[in-house]
Amino acid sequence: MATHYNVLFLCTGNSARSIMAEAILNHKGKPVFTAYSAGSHPSGTVHPEALKQLELAGISTAGLRSKSWDEFSRPGAPEMQFVFTVCDNAAKEICPVWPGHPMTAHWGVPDPAAVHGDSAEIERAFRQAFFTLDWRISLFLALPLVSLDRLALKKEVDRIGRQ
Repeated sequence: MATHYNVLFLCTGNSARSIMAEAILNHKGKPVFTAYSAGSHPSGTVHPEALKQLELAGISTAGLRSKSWDEFSRPGAPEMQFVFTVCDNAAKEICPVWPGHPMTAHWGVPDPAAVHGDSAEIERAFRQAFFTLDWRISLFLALPLVSLDRLALKKEVDRIGRQ
């Protein structure tokens, strides 16, 4: 296995869950990991509540933007070692062929942007999504990547997504 890993988090709109995952992993995983996020149909904006949850956790939001997954399938894009879908819609879509054949897994997280209600209910949904992603990323970072073979690593990464 490599000593530096690029990770891409995918969601349909790239406005909340994948953005939070990108920021959390970049915060917790440097210098070993570099995280990116993208969407199959990016909304073009980052949800303000996603930014609020990151800021409350002391995680930088600088440079976060909603972007298309096409950016990461073009020549010259960073080669990914891991690609995680964080929404059920993106998991069902036909993804581009990623250079380098990264390990893929589905880490489904309910969409906080789909929650309708008062501001407390919406904030609660975003907070829950943040904590779920933070917990899964912490488990992922605890894996002994260098010592696990690819099959064992795939099983562990999939297991994290089911928790």
